[in-house]
This record gives sequence, C-alpha cells and structure tokens, in this order.
Amino acid sequence: MLLWLGVLAACVFGAVAAPAAPPDALSIPGTESQQTFDLLSERFPGAKSDGAQARLVFVAPGGQQITAEPAETAVEKVLAGVAGGAQVKNVLDPFRTGAVSKDGSTAYATVNYDATSDDLTAASKAALTDAAGAGRAAGITVEVGGSALHSKPEMGGLTEVIGLAAAAVVLMVTFGAVAAAGLPLLTALIGLGVGVAAIIAIGMSTTTTTLALMLGLAVGIDYALFIVSRYRSERIEGYSAEQAAGRAVGTAGSAVVFAGLTVIIALAGLSVVGIPVLTDMGLAAAGTVAVAVAIALTLLPALLGFVQTRVMPRSFRRDPAGAEAQVRTADNAESITATSGGKPGVGTRWAAFVVRRPVAVLLSGLIGLGVLALPVTSLELGIPGDESQPSSTTQRRAYDALADSFGPGFNGPLTVVVDGKDAGDPKTAAEQAGRILTATRGVVSASPPVFNKAGDTAMITVVPATGPATSETKDLVHTVRGEAHDLKAATGATMLVTGTTAVNIDMSQRMTDALLPYLAVVVGLAILLLMVVFRSIVVPIKAALGFLLSVGAAFGVIVAVFQWGWLAGLLGVHQSGPVVSMMPIFLIGVVFGLAMDYEVFLVTRMREAFTHGHSADDAIAAGFRHSGRVVVAAAAIMMAVFAGFIGGGEPMIKMVGLGLASAVFFDAFIVRMTLVPAVLALFGAKAWWLPTWLQKVLPDVGIEGESLDRPEPGRELESVRV
Repeated sequence: MLLWLGVLAACVFGAVAAPAAPPDALSIPGTESQQTFDLLSERFPGAKSDGAQARLVFVAPGGQQITAEPAETAVEKVLAGVAGGAQVKNVLDPFRTGAVSKDGSTAYATVNYDATSDDLTAASKAALTDAAGAGRAAGITVEVGGSALHSKPEMGGLTEVIGLAAAAVVLMVTFGAVAAAGLPLLTALIGLGVGVAAIIAIGMSTTTTTLALMLGLAVGIDYALFIVSRYRSERIEGYSAEQAAGRAVGTAGSAVVFAGLTVIIALAGLSVVGIPVLTDMGLAAAGTVAVAVAIALTLLPALLGFVQTRVMPRSFRRDPAGAEAQVRTADNAESITATSGGKPGVGTRWAAFVVRRPVAVLLSGLIGLGVLALPVTSLELGIPGDESQPSSTTQRRAYDALADSFGPGFNGPLTVVVDGKDAGDPKTAAEQAGRILTATRGVVSASPPVFNKAGDTAMITVVPATGPATSETKDLVHTVRGEAHDLKAATGATMLVTGTTAVNIDMSQRMTDALLPYLAVVVGLAILLLMVVFRSIVVPIKAALGFLLSVGAAFGVIVAVFQWGWLAGLLGVHQSGPVVSMMPIFLIGVVFGLAMDYEVFLVTRMREAFTHGHSADDAIAAGFRHSGRVVVAAAAIMMAVFAGFIGGGEPMIKMVGLGLASAVFFDAFIVRMTLVPAVLALFGAKAWWLPTWLQKVLPDVGIEGESLDRPEPGRELESVRV
C-alpha cells in the first residue's frame, strides 16, 4: 500500500512540476488537406494563425441598412469595445473589408486573438460577450460565432460524480457490505490518479486524458469487482484470508490480466489509423488500463489484508460454518439437470432456459441485433460545426444569420492553393485556376488569387452553393480535386484543396480506410489471446463475432438518433447531421475492450467448471452462478457512467455517451448473457476442443486454477474460527 501511495505522490508531483503541454493540433498526415496546410505555412509565413478567432455578426432591424445610422454607429462601438482586449491581435472592420451582404442588412467582423481558444481568459471572453450585449442594447442584432467562445469538451465533472454514485449503489446491492463496495471504487480512483498524473507528467496534453479518464474508471472498478467477488467465494468455501486472496488473484486475477491485455491491444491499435491525436489518446488510455491491472493484482490484495472479514456478507461474519453449508447445498442445486436439492438461483434458471432452447434464443438475438444494426447502411461521417449547436446559442444564431444573408456555403468556404513553382508562368496558372473554379457547378464565387511574396504560390477562397456538412459540398471538393489534373497538364501548376469540408472528407476517408486493418489487427490478436485463455477454437471466434453484432447495433442507434433524428428531442439533440468522423474507431476500441472483459469474466468460470468435471451444460450454469451477477453489476456500472455523458452539452459527448451505453447493454445482456450460452449449448463439449498440435504450441496459463494447491476446506475453516 505504501509503495502505491509513493507512486501516486511521485506522479502527482511530476504532473504539477511539468511544463504546460502544447495545444493539440488536428493533423492528418498523408492527406491532401494536411499537405495544403503545410504548404500554406511554408509559402505564406505568418498568414496562418493558431490563435482563436471570433466572428461578430451584425443584423440591422427589419427594413434598415447596417451601413446606415444608427446601426453603423452601434457596430463601431461594438468593435471599439472588443479591440481594447488584452489578447486581441486585430479586428477587421466590415465597412473597410466589404464584409456586408448584398442587401445591406447584415455585416460581419473578424476578431483575431493571440491565444488559442483554450487559453483565452475569462476576461477576454467576457469582453466579447459584453460588447455584443452593448450592440443589442443599441437596437441591432449581434451574434458571436467562431472558435473564441468554444470550450473544450469535458468528460469529467458532474458526469463522473454521477457515474461514481451509480457505481457505489450497484456495488452495495451486489455485495451487501460497505467495505466490499468501497474497495473497487478506492482502487479505481487511485489507478485513475496514477494514470492521469503520469500522462500529464510526461508532457502529453490534457486532451489525451479524455479516453483515459473514461476507461480508467470503467476497468478499474470492473477488475476489482471481479477479484473481490472471487475472494468472497473462496472465503465462504472455507479458506483463510491469505489463501482466499491468493486463489482469487491466481484465478480471477489471471482473468483480469488477459482481459486487460485485450483492452490494451484495442487501445494501442488506434495507432493504425495514423492520426497523431488519436494515437496519443489510445496509448495514454492503454497505459492507464495497465496501471489498473497492476493495482488489481497488488494493491487490492493488500487492502483485502486490512478488511479481511469486513468485505464478507453479514451472514458469513455471524456464522462462517453456516455460510459454507449453504454454499454446499447451493452447489448441489445449481445444476441444469438437478431434480432435488435447493432452489436454483436466477443465473442458473436463465442458463437452463437458454440451454433448453438454444436455437430459438440464438435466432431471436441475431435477428434483434441485426434489425438494430440496419441504420448503419446509411452512415455518414463528418465533423459537426456550429450548425449542430442548439438554436438558443449565439454560435448557432450567428451561423444561421450568415447562411441567410451570404448563402449556406459561406460558413464552409474552401481554400484552394495553386502551387506554380513548377509552372512556366505562375500568374497565368493561377488565373486559369480561378476561371476553372468559377465555371465549376456548385461554386457561388471564387476570390481573385492572392500571391505570396515570392509570387510562385496563390491562394483562392471558394464559396460553395451548399452548406459545409452537405453531400453536395463534398462532391464539389472531389470535383475540384479532379480538375487539378487538367490544370497540371495545361500549365504545370499543382492545385490543392483544404478547408473544413476538405478536412472532413479526408478525415472520413482515413477512418474508413483504417477500419478493416484496425479490426483485423485487434480482433486477430484478441482471438489468439483468448485461445490461450480458453484452450478453444469456438469460444474466441464466437467472442469476436458477438462483439461485431453488439457494436453494429450500437452504431445503428447512433445513426437513428443523431443522423435520422429519431428521439432526438428527448435526448437533447438539437440538429441531426453526420456522425463524428472519429466515432467509429473510438467506439470500436472502447467497446471491444469492455466486451472481452465480460467474455473473460463469464466464460472463465464455465471453463473452470468444465475442466473440473462438470458436463458442458452444467458448466454453463456454474459460470452464470459464479460470474453472472458480477457481469450484470459491471455492465450496470458502465451503463450508468456512460449514460451520464448523454446529458452533456456537446453533441460529441452525447454521441459518445449514448453509443457506449447502448453498446455495453447489447454486449453484456444480449451477446454475453444470451447468445454466448446458446452457442456453447449448441456445441456442447466440442466448444472446448482445441487441436492437439495447437495445444502443444499455445502456452497453458492454467487460468482455471487447476495448478493451485487446494487445501482441505475443513482445516482452513478451523483457522478462520480460531
């Protein structure tokens, strides 16, 4: 315990002493949009700013002109109020830049800051909103868009408190003892503290802690829950605290190691995508999961040494011998084929129901999940902007005002860069590019080329006729990129496209291209790992296919709610639109790890019973009797934690919460608790078959506890009484 407290203190000290990490920059190496950004930074030094930007949108009262009095004076007062801010770099006056709509009713001013949106002070943001309020008081409509008022989506705070409270309630119901319920929470929080502090100490940005916070809490509670549950079972069977702790770590702890390895594989596999931010998030979360495993194997047994009997049910604390006798009676009854003895528990009765009707149960589950997954066929990926904000926000009203006055494509212009370094005449090449763009269907306007100092590179701003999240604008990007080949052939100049829509397309394409390799690497390694654990061919393959079903159904729910708008109002989703580009890979990585957790926790007890002489059907019942309650508790905790995020204000946070909560429900209750026993019942003893040649190749980890020295329960019971 002292060792872990020392590690925690060292990590916290390192985090406090570490310099501030640089702000995250979304980069997609190898894509045209990233290549264009890099070219802009090289050829137009100083033109590209990493600072925050605000766009003040001014709308005159009905029938009036924004360029006429008194509206013009009100606009100037607003701009003067903003320009004096400490972090303001410059303010572009709309009357000087010509940023006024054709009908003269609307104008917009751009405010550039020296600091990023994350580093803007509360005073700077307050000055912006106060100036806008002064404009409204003067009789004009003023709305604020851009990144200045954006706040980083937070995964912690109230949602984490709600999740912890829900976890505490579930643990109390599961264990019926305060000490037993408190240990998983305590170890999870210590592991979370070590993991997050270490991430900050090594210089990674706080954004990378998002996934680590979520999964660190989830697996930290799950792993401790599983080991404490096994410890209680061993104590009730008559073993001393030391023997029970050793057996719990030797069996449930071994399962935790392999469950943790599957999670780590899934998270580290995010590096396959090739997006640095996502890679950092995956590796940071994988490290936090590794800490959770280490704490479950070392700190948790140490803490059990302090609360040896206090984690046990009240009946055991009163009469250990009586509790053991009840377990013996239950063992005789917990058989699917039993005709006498005690009354089977809920887990055994459910297992018996599934085993008697495996085909009907399997078909029902497959059809149900298949129907839920149907919306995936219309999945569209994108990067939601201000159009996804509630209409009550100033960002959304600014977006709508610009779309109404300047056209829907004004909120998502394309930046076209013409690299004429290899062209005979860069100016002629840029002018020809402008003519091609102006004549392209779907383009409202193309600005005159703006050249760099060297005169070999030009930048053209293209305004599409449609909004940034529409399929028509995406098609336009593909069209312009196709026209670049004609320009190259005619002039030797290279035409590249970037901007929000182009980045969106490249991000979506990168995610789509990486999906199959990611699944192949993660699922393939996990199948090999599960073969080592279960000594079986059927069980690992079934586990992987079950995961695909549950994650497909979860994606179906996401598409139905966020893209189609079903039940959107009930969940606080104000605008339907494309699914966030990172969501598929993100969801797959998290859900795969949790799904394998539930698979290992439930099926290892079945494997243990089978190797100890139970029939295939009775082994299923034994697995449910020993681990069914634990899996239900773990899933309920995770659903509560993730569902808390649905109440978040950001669409991305809502999407993450709903997707993960749905996936955990489908995987734990439909796949693991229903389809898994049905498949095992259909295969019978063959489910545990492994070819002889493969048995010789794969290591035997003895996760069933056969290699453990099991002393006579009677002798250990005597030591408990003494």
